[in-house]
Amino acid sequence: MKRLFIILFSALLLHACSKRLPATEANETISQPHYDTMAVDSFSNGAVSVDVARQIRMSSQKYKDSVKQALKVQQEEKRIKDEVDKENKKKTEEEKNKNTEKPLKESNQ
Repeated sequence: MKRLFIILFSALLLHACSKRLPATEANETISQPHYDTMAVDSFSNGAVSVDVARQIRMSSQKYKDSVKQALKVQQEEKRIKDEVDKENKKKTEEEKNKNTEKPLKESNQ
């Protein structure tokens, strides 16, 4: 019986002396909201006014439009160059045919 009393007393003593987390620590971690972004003050680094943001959007759209226009101009130049190359090829083939036909005509006469 004494052994049982000693075992229970020592278990109670170990449990009472164990470290426990204060209630404030547990509440602090729960009460803090988790935001994926940080609020930016209008005077802090990285803050952008509405007008500047609008100008950025407009200039980026102008840039995209100018890139599209440049691409169209390049495609048009390439198409014209291909057409000119085809015409030159046809002319050279016709000249070759004329040159080969002339000796044949001369030899037949």
